[in-house]
Amino acid sequence: MKIAWFTEGGFTGQVPRNHRNMKTPVDWMCVMKATHYPILQIHNIQEKFDLGIVVLPKKGIDILSQYPLIESMKQCCNKIAFMQEGPNWFFQDYPLAHQIWFYNILMAMDWLYVHNKSDVQYYKGLTGKECIVMSSTMVEELIQTITPVERKNVIIGGNFCSWYGGFDSFVIAQELECEIYAPSMGRKVENEEHMPDLNHLPYMDWFNWMETLNTFKYGIHLMRTHAAGTFAMNCSYLGIPCIGYEDLDTQQNLHPNLTVKVGDLDTARKLAKQLKEDPEFYNQNSKLTKELYTQYHSEKIFLNKIKL
Repeated sequence: MKIAWFTEGGFTGQVPRNHRNMKTPVDWMCVMKATHYPILQIHNIQEKFDLGIVVLPKKGIDILSQYPLIESMKQCCNKIAFMQEGPNWFFQDYPLAHQIWFYNILMAMDWLYVHNKSDVQYYKGLTGKECIVMSSTMVEELIQTITPVERKNVIIGGNFCSWYGGFDSFVIAQELECEIYAPSMGRKVENEEHMPDLNHLPYMDWFNWMETLNTFKYGIHLMRTHAAGTFAMNCSYLGIPCIGYEDLDTQQNLHPNLTVKVGDLDTARKLAKQLKEDPEFYNQNSKLTKELYTQYHSEKIFLNKIKL
């Protein structure tokens, strides 16, 4: 099947398998051997595709809503599909006119791709359309070169805002009694770098991120905003036990013994304590999560599951 992806990215063409910044949805494009085009350039495409998949950006909807998106996609694609970006409720923060536009875009699609099983229930109920989980995956060529190192310390999955739940993760991480680190994300809040006992990693590309993540012993990502779930998956590939919330497929699939109900910090704290004090429990979950990655989110499994 000949596939095109349309996103806010500024490049045209296919993604090489040695690309250093292989993050969602770049992984998908590479694995699917798809061709990418900038979303506002679709009307210029002369090539024909069996399927076109569009990712609507979180920002710039005022401009995109004036663009003939559906007409342009249908001009070059036999079938068209939507790919979820961010949590399923995100569009409800738009002005009302843009919420209606977003809904009409969904209703014009042949089917929808979503992040998690819980998202299927939402979008199917919202639109009545077929919804297919597009599981997160990784192209492993570059990261196969990462070698095991002695691991220490804990990394939390995001910054101190409601989107990432960084404060909750930080508090639970203190149970592990080691240095605490956090990545620098787009929603990093003012003065967060002055938080006592918290170290920030610099912004980095995906390959450098995976190399750095490989040095950590524990992961904690108590993030209520459920989307692609790459943090839990990245930890899993490296065998790093990660505590996180249910209804996120990568967390539930890959870290089943470390998954808690949303808001259940009490259980999260007990699990952190157990990981610290019980080496057998830690080693069991480290081994298990690597096995589950191969079973649920490897490239081979992705290609077998996705509808193409």
